[in-house]
Amino acid sequence: MEKGMMDLKIKQERHCKISRESMEPKVKVKRIFKVKRSKITDDFLAAGALSNGCCPMNGTKFPMVRAMDEDDECDNRKAIDVNFQKEILITPPKDSEVSVTQPMRSLTVEEYAKAFKSFLDHSTEHQCMDQFNEKELPSIIASLGNGKPTINVLGVGSGTGEQDLKMIRVIQANHPGTFIENEIIEPNPQHILSYKEAVRNSSDLKNVSFTWHQLTSMEYEEQAKEQNVQKKFDFIHLIQMLYRVEDIASTIKFFHSCLDSQAKLLIIILSGNSGWALIWKKYRHCLPATDSGHYITADDIKVVLEEMGVKYHVYEFPSAWDITECFIDGDTIGGHTLDFLTGTKDFMNTAPWDLKQRLRHALGQPECSTKEDGRIIFRNDLSMIVVESKY
Repeated sequence: MEKGMMDLKIKQERHCKISRESMEPKVKVKRIFKVKRSKITDDFLAAGALSNGCCPMNGTKFPMVRAMDEDDECDNRKAIDVNFQKEILITPPKDSEVSVTQPMRSLTVEEYAKAFKSFLDHSTEHQCMDQFNEKELPSIIASLGNGKPTINVLGVGSGTGEQDLKMIRVIQANHPGTFIENEIIEPNPQHILSYKEAVRNSSDLKNVSFTWHQLTSMEYEEQAKEQNVQKKFDFIHLIQMLYRVEDIASTIKFFHSCLDSQAKLLIIILSGNSGWALIWKKYRHCLPATDSGHYITADDIKVVLEEMGVKYHVYEFPSAWDITECFIDGDTIGGHTLDFLTGTKDFMNTAPWDLKQRLRHALGQPECSTKEDGRIIFRNDLSMIVVESKY
């Protein structure tokens, strides 16, 4: 009987304990590291970014990845593209790994040179200029010097001098026996060294002197004004360099004022009908804020020249750039292509996924590119603008 009473007492205590537990409030625990599928229609994996972690290797901060509550999806998506330097929400493709990316930044001078070399290797830009030198330049420079024994030439932003030397040879061929004084404005010391090496290796450059000014075009202009000395030239060329000057109109006006009588100013720049023009005008929202260059074409230059009231003539030449690899993630050439297009270091790996996809979509549009034998060819057409001196 005592055993029965003991069992009954234990059952009663268990019943009271369970009743008390059912009356106590339960604590809800939120799991933040379990990744779950969201309701995104394309079955992508949604991930949020929190900036409260540090790299165990070097102590630098990096975003910790957590699962995103479905109720937060709408608000978090608004963070996309607001500011590349701030925390952003990325939507990587299905089955891709969520990774931490570095902030987007502009190319350094050395990085730009590397991307530009890749551009030249996969485009017909220099071949396009060669066609101009062969077909049009001889008649343009025929009257240079006006019978003087010396022709003064100025190259602005000449780089390594490849195109300069080709034009010097054209002038030589059309003005045999005439001495040529060639001056160069180029701020990059490595480019100047390469230019000088090219001159040393060119045995056919007879009766030509070379003077290099390691200055930007603006510094050269300021120096000329400070010294109150403005040398006159018979032929001045600005080849693909106006994108990065501070004041485009002022630069053109200054160098036009440096022309002697019957002299010519040659400006080579992207055509208003090129793929670049359409990207810059119609698809500018696809480009990052890290590109420090000016989005200008021949159409913009013509506006300046019209306001100056000078005579000019425009020669249009087609040019092409194979950009196929920029559509392939992880491709080295494709990475250089996107870097040059955007002026951004490692755009392929640092740009938000959706921005990269928008840019690729724009590049593939018929007005920007054509498809030839399975390759995607970007329209890199150039305009050669020849401006007459005022007298």
